Amino acid sequence: MTHTATWQLRTPFPENRTLSPILENSDVALAARGDARAFARLYEGHKDRVFALAARMAGYERAAELTQDVFVRAWQKLGSFRGDAQFSTWLHRLAVNWILSRRQTWATERMRFLDAEDALDGVAARPSQRELSMDFETAIAKLPEGARMVFVLHDVEGYRHEEIATLLGVTSGTTKAQLHRARMMLRQVLSPTESKKS
Repeated sequence: MTHTATWQLRTPFPENRTLSPILENSDVALAARGDARAFARLYEGHKDRVFALAARMAGYERAAELTQDVFVRAWQKLGSFRGDAQFSTWLHRLAVNWILSRRQTWATERMRFLDAEDALDGVAARPSQRELSMDFETAIAKLPEGARMVFVLHDVEGYRHEEIATLLGVTSGTTKAQLHRARMMLRQVLSPTESKKS
């Protein structure tokens, strides 16, 4: 079964549209005191945005599990939510941090930052008609993990290179190089090459 998504870019975790801010704040307070029904309402209001973030950062095959993990952690940590920021902002940061921490366990499955050049050659060497016509979300999911994370954090979520470097434990020069590679790969995958036009 293919998961088709049409998320908007540059709208990271828009505010919860299913609950009014007053009801959401009430549910946050109730959930922090252990009210499972209030937490279920928060889950329903935010699960799609967490899934979208997880799919962009880690791929669709890991998104459902990561979404569940994020909400388990949110339930466990809700007592530390002080209300200085909106719940959606707190949840977004929690999700990003959790997804990034999970990267360590994916070492055998993922491509390293230094392998991005090889991946670029592989993607460019075998573009099919299906790959050329794929939607943007699918193209993002096909990026090597390092390039995908930098692209999502910078171009989709709006983080600065310095913030990304801190989150990933690399230099801002590395994030800039990965962003450039990701954009080049997306351009090659999404745009027909001159050889395919003839």
